[in-house]
Amino acid sequence: MEHYRTPVMDSARWAGFEHRPGDIVISTPAKCGTTWTQMLVALMVFDGPDFPAPLDLISPWLDMCNRTVADVTQDLDAQTHRRFVKTHTPLDGLPLHDGVTYVVVGRDPRDVTVSMEHHRNNMDWDHFFELRAEVMGFDDLAELRRPGPAASPDDQMAAFLHGDEFGALASIVHHLDDAWSRQDTSDVVLVHYADLVTDLPGEMLRLAGALGIPLSDARARELSAHASLEAMRARAGELAPVASHANWRDDDAFFRSGAIGEGRAAMSADHQAAYDARLAALVAPRIGAWIDAGRIASGVDPAA
Repeated sequence: MEHYRTPVMDSARWAGFEHRPGDIVISTPAKCGTTWTQMLVALMVFDGPDFPAPLDLISPWLDMCNRTVADVTQDLDAQTHRRFVKTHTPLDGLPLHDGVTYVVVGRDPRDVTVSMEHHRNNMDWDHFFELRAEVMGFDDLAELRRPGPAASPDDQMAAFLHGDEFGALASIVHHLDDAWSRQDTSDVVLVHYADLVTDLPGEMLRLAGALGIPLSDARARELSAHASLEAMRARAGELAPVASHANWRDDDAFFRSGAIGEGRAAMSADHQAAYDARLAALVAPRIGAWIDAGRIASGVDPAA
């Protein structure tokens, strides 16, 4: 099992976590629609928009180093509803269990890198590191690079295209390709951000079917309305990840309207050519088409 670690998260925190049959693990590269997917699952689990606690406490990011593992697992152990836990760790870094469904969400990596820069600029890093210091100190930080805005747009693009850190193209593609390869051996469901944008009620129905949650067409339309960008932004204080620990400069700004294709539009022709070549070197064409555009636009069904 691979070990993934950054100043923000550590996949080793999954060691010893006791799963229950029916658990859902939402495993995504960052900025691919994690919170959106958590919201869809929450709406189905609770059959409506009234939740018993903020979303980040109902569906915590177990790997994140701003709370002790004991505190997080205590919250999860106390839950009596069907549990759904967030992670940005690829499946090859998780202890996989029978009876657990792994929902893996993809997005055009070019759009991810645009969204990630907004994300980094909105995060209150000083406050996060205050919390991290309380949980685990700073002794390990010398070997880890503290995240933050890129030094320049050129540096950002170079790191995205050719780096291997979380958020880089290779990291995103590995996460999705690894999940794709496990569909025959584990209960893995692949979802795509572009498909959620194109047909949110339809994708909610598809996800419900994979999770074994009864859901009619009419109810999917009703529930998915609560997962629109506007509806979620109106509840930013209870829906934004780690909002309960004040990790954002602006909770509302987390729910940014990220347009499909904005990353491609921001790329030069040279950078686009480098992206195409790098993607082709990392993954098979069929999977690459799905990663870039999703199931609906590409015609590639991961489950087929």
